[in-house]
Amino acid sequence: MSPVLAGALQLLALMAALALVYRPLGDYMARVYSSDKHLRVEKWIYKAVGANPNTQMRWPAYLRGVLAFSAVGVLFLYLLQRVQGSLPGSLGFQSIDPDQAFNTAASFVANTNWQSYYGEQAMGHVVQTGGLAVQNFVSAAVGIAVAVALVRGFARSRTGELGNFWSDLVRGVVRILLPISLIAAVLLVACGAIQNFAGIHEVGQFTGGTQEWNGGAVASQEAIKELGTNGGGYFNANSAHPFENPNPLSNLLEIFLILVIPFALTRTFGRMVGSVKQGYAILGTMVFIWVGFTALMMWTEFAHSGPAFDIAGGAMEGKETRFGIGGSSLFAVATTLTSTGAVNSFHSSYTGFGGGITMLGMQLGEIAPGGVGSGLYGMLIMAIIAVFIAGLMVGRTPEYLGKKIGTREIKLAACYILITPALVLSFTGLALALSTPPDSITNTAANAVGGSGAHGFSEILYAYTSGANNNGSAFAGLNADTQWFNTTIGLAMLLGRFLPMVFVLALAGSLAEQKPIPATSGTLRTEKPLFTGLLVGTILIITGLTYFPALALGPLAEGLAS
Repeated sequence: MSPVLAGALQLLALMAALALVYRPLGDYMARVYSSDKHLRVEKWIYKAVGANPNTQMRWPAYLRGVLAFSAVGVLFLYLLQRVQGSLPGSLGFQSIDPDQAFNTAASFVANTNWQSYYGEQAMGHVVQTGGLAVQNFVSAAVGIAVAVALVRGFARSRTGELGNFWSDLVRGVVRILLPISLIAAVLLVACGAIQNFAGIHEVGQFTGGTQEWNGGAVASQEAIKELGTNGGGYFNANSAHPFENPNPLSNLLEIFLILVIPFALTRTFGRMVGSVKQGYAILGTMVFIWVGFTALMMWTEFAHSGPAFDIAGGAMEGKETRFGIGGSSLFAVATTLTSTGAVNSFHSSYTGFGGGITMLGMQLGEIAPGGVGSGLYGMLIMAIIAVFIAGLMVGRTPEYLGKKIGTREIKLAACYILITPALVLSFTGLALALSTPPDSITNTAANAVGGSGAHGFSEILYAYTSGANNNGSAFAGLNADTQWFNTTIGLAMLLGRFLPMVFVLALAGSLAEQKPIPATSGTLRTEKPLFTGLLVGTILIITGLTYFPALALGPLAEGLAS
């Protein structure tokens, strides 16, 4: 079987699996967030934290819950790393330095999971399972909760109440993430992923000495790492490591886990607003972009010339032979079009245009299908921008799902889409303007590509794009374990995660207070394919106008020079 055909078959199998679970999972999540009943274990949690799950919150109270919970998470994870050397099960590892502890705490709480450390050489079992894995669950649940709050803003009228943050958080963990992660972890163990609490041990004699590996609860963390679109690996090689991702079957399972909740949330959205066709319109937009990016990536990486490329079957540098170009391309697109950041190959080794595709996927806002929760609310913000543009073209007050998109709503949406680009471009420009940050570029060819240093520029641009968009993947040619990068990327992750949530929740509150407007003959039919096309165009135009100059200096220049 040719590598191209194998890649196409993997894509078709993945689409079939996602289609199979789309309806039942989406409907189930709609019931979870619409139910008035609480499970017994949930009542115990509410009692332990002193929360009343039946209290309805307006958007400021909901936001305070999000920020307070996340702030406590950052503080707890930071302190856990700082005292690691005194904890049992630390495997002899020392406590983490302050700048790296801050970066890691910000990273995992912000659902980014950017890692400037070697997991198998820095983090013991307690930090991995009691700190990082716990944040994988709760940070993902926070994202879903904010998305559900925005959906309620569309569904409710004449009230500013968006639900209860503590109830939404607990239900997301207990009823959705935990059960699916348990099943996924068992499947990963069956595929060959490890699950133990073994210490450091030698695995064999090699030229120049022995090699040592430590065990860990890898399969369980791998499951929620992908399902919650987190991305932080137990090992530095992430999902390229055979302990995390042993074979092509586990690789396809991990890609499925990355995509399943973000896609299914469009069905949840349709159910909660009372029109599944609206959910299908959002789904169609996501699928169109995802399939298009995947096809482009495969074409770019399979397009090769010369005997070495012909023998390898394509651009195989930085890719695992057990996955090939097809499985690597599928994973790379899935992980950068969502906020996952896990990698089974190294994006710095992709072709110039291939690396640009991974970067552009994040710069779209990770909305196709995006992270758990964040992808849906990001796409709904883009839908608001699209109906506003359509309203300008026909001279009609824009409306979406029966709600007017007035001055307040469009200002909040505009602030949302401007925050991340401002962070990415500002931090990138500052890093390049100073003398020391560029010294972290470790790729020796980075300053020689086309004589312009395009690849080196791409490495820094990618790092801040990944951090501010809460992705967490890296080009792998940048030494980010410095005080500058640990601090600035940590700030980019926190600001890129929580500032947009402020505007999302404020928008949700504004929409919930409105009186619904009945549809008329002049109302834009947002459930039709025409609106899907308009939405795709809006996304591409906004991203292109924002990032094209930066992309032209990096991956485009490198691709044209190669």
